[in-house]
Amino acid sequence: MVAFVLVPGHFTGGWIWRETGERLRAAGAEVYGATLDARPGAGLGTHIGEVLRLVDAVADPELVLVGHDYGIHPVVGAADRRAGRVSRVVHLDAGLPVDGDRALQLVPDRRAREVLADPGTRPADGLLPAPGHQQWRRWGSTVGLGRAELGRLTDLATAQPVASLVEPLRLSGAFRSVPTSGILCTAGGLSTEAVEAMVHSGLERLRFLADPRVGFFDLDTGHWPMLSCPQELADVLLRAAAGEGRRIAPPPAAVAGAFTRASVLDPPERPLPPCGHERAGSLDLYLPPDAGPGPVPAVLFVHGGPLPADTRPGPRDWPLYVGYGRYAASLGVVGATVAHGLHDLYAYPRAAGEVAAAVAALRAHPRVDGGRIALWFFSGGGLLAADWLAAPPPWLRCVAASYPVLAPLPGWEAVEPRFRPARAVAGAGGLPIVLVRAGLEAAAVARTVAGFVAAAAASGAALEVVDVPQGHHGFEVVDRTEEVREAVGRAAAAVLRQLWAGREPSGP
Repeated sequence: MVAFVLVPGHFTGGWIWRETGERLRAAGAEVYGATLDARPGAGLGTHIGEVLRLVDAVADPELVLVGHDYGIHPVVGAADRRAGRVSRVVHLDAGLPVDGDRALQLVPDRRAREVLADPGTRPADGLLPAPGHQQWRRWGSTVGLGRAELGRLTDLATAQPVASLVEPLRLSGAFRSVPTSGILCTAGGLSTEAVEAMVHSGLERLRFLADPRVGFFDLDTGHWPMLSCPQELADVLLRAAAGEGRRIAPPPAAVAGAFTRASVLDPPERPLPPCGHERAGSLDLYLPPDAGPGPVPAVLFVHGGPLPADTRPGPRDWPLYVGYGRYAASLGVVGATVAHGLHDLYAYPRAAGEVAAAVAALRAHPRVDGGRIALWFFSGGGLLAADWLAAPPPWLRCVAASYPVLAPLPGWEAVEPRFRPARAVAGAGGLPIVLVRAGLEAAAVARTVAGFVAAAAASGAALEVVDVPQGHHGFEVVDRTEEVREAVGRAAAAVLRQLWAGREPSGP
């Protein structure tokens, strides 16, 4: 017999599972709906302990832990401590917390997140008030909830202990051995297709989602399916317990550290010529050896993300970006890379500030012509192009992007509205834009590119598209073909034409 331990999210309790629980019991399952301690000072550790007591009290041989939004943190914590007892963990419209994460990082309400992030502005009583009737949409999609369901949600909600949101999750890693299911509520924007796109982007942190023990389900509803469609949720939970669900295929050339493989631009069999290299803080510069007298133009390559803060080696030391820096130097300009802090979806403003600071440092370098700069963005870093497209400074001669994300992907609601290149391109004027497009791009990413191309055409932007028909996301290291080399060469030539326009190159 299967038993479900259902752990609720922010502001809710065991009551929220009533209808779904009834349907699970009617199907022969045992159901235990947790109500977590909502008193001031109750932290994540307190909630993990409460889930553990339920786990230890259940006699059924098959035990499934279900965590809804915040509830996934105590669920994963309990699964880590009882990995041999738990048969499956179900993420119900919830995140993927890892060791050291705080639930605060996944709080969808930006105002609440900002208040809680600063100890000086946290509520004095240690409790985050529950949302009012019109405020629930800041915590998730309310699609499917009628007046009665929203009223019930509001009337029965309790305050959330601040400690539960700011205490870090501590994990040994044992939870990784437990099979996993993800139930995605598509009205909020996230779907299995979008998750697949993120897995295929090559991020090491997400590779485990392509494990055959991980299954996915989509529910066409908002963030509270236990209220909007309890029967459908019960059906999906039973299927998840049985090991069903859509599997995500591993990405092409999925190997550990794919982006640390040699780049097609600088392969070991045909290495680029030596160049000068300087590292100053977050900025690395690759200097052409024969630039001649005077400064030369520069290209700043901006890596993608979000990437975990503990990614080692960091992106600027990946052969991918070192290769681009060296390649630019071989063409007679300064190639530069920047280490920026795009570690989660909330970090785009911080990363944008760090990129701007790197641009200022690059322009001030004695080997650089500060009036001739190009910016080249990659993958999820594509959203950082928005500021430069919206109001391009006169010294910015070109913006380029390779397999970029040009609008927030489904589920990326945490990204601030400012980072929308498809909107910003209307302000680009005559700024040359070079887009290197992967023909075999993940569908969710490809849609953002198509939207950008349409917006650029509508605004009359100076867009040049270089296609890589057989290229996947990250084609320089995933595909490493002559088609890729030729396409990148054409894109680089287009960028250099703009950098040298009106001035004769003094280098190679």
